[in-house]
Amino acid sequence: MTDAPGILYETPAPHVARIVLNRPESRNAQDTSLLYALNDAFDQAARDGDVKVIILAAAGPHFSSGHDLREGGTIAEQMAPFDPVGTWCGFGCAGAEGRMAREKEVYLGLSERWRNIPKPTIAQVQGKCIAGGLMLAWPCDLIVAADDAAFCDNTVGMGVAGVEYFAHPWEMGPRKAKELLFTADWLGAEEARALGMVNQVVPSAQLSEYTLALAIRIAAKPMFALRMAKEAVNAAEDAQGRVGAMQTAFALHQLAHSHNMQVHGMPVDPGGLQVRRKT
Repeated sequence: MTDAPGILYETPAPHVARIVLNRPESRNAQDTSLLYALNDAFDQAARDGDVKVIILAAAGPHFSSGHDLREGGTIAEQMAPFDPVGTWCGFGCAGAEGRMAREKEVYLGLSERWRNIPKPTIAQVQGKCIAGGLMLAWPCDLIVAADDAAFCDNTVGMGVAGVEYFAHPWEMGPRKAKELLFTADWLGAEEARALGMVNQVVPSAQLSEYTLALAIRIAAKPMFALRMAKEAVNAAEDAQGRVGAMQTAFALHQLAHSHNMQVHGMPVDPGGLQVRRKT
């Protein structure tokens, strides 16, 4: 793979790959093309026997502003240029079916796929990480945040029940998850660290250097042992009911889209869109 539009692929140290979101002009908003390019980059790093640790970083002042709501075309037109990595197709189907198929593939499906890459992954987060941005950071095993990082899920205000990769209760506990969703308030880097959602907080100027040093320390460990340690922790999380709860949340998310289509003629509450544009 060479650098794809919106993505840079780097090897900054032996056994370390760094994937960089490179749409700073849109604050790294995620259209379909960016998500598939990111998936290709993750695949390249996962399949490279020399790579032991993967960093996910972002160009510009902000990690990601979330889903790119400006992407035009029908669902079928958005999906047509890409080969699905999952088996849930039917993107041209009418009603809720086509939208659910798309979100099962490019949102829940890709995020879950990245979460289960059998190599350690580190999200390197600066600035704002909003809604869909959480779906890039949360699947990573570790999160290193700059001291200016701030996290937000504002989707309840847009008439849906949280982002499609519904990891909130596991990332911050149920009470804080409810507060984040109900209020759409910002969660600062230090508070996120205190909750266990973020591993380390460092000065913004040191973010890249610190994250790379952490990746190099991890890469010194035997690859098979790293794979097994990740598998063990992920299995423990899944045994707590994560998968079933996430599927339920995804179904409720789709119900909210269907409701909004019936009431507002669009998949989100338009009043919430106005609030999002002002934040």
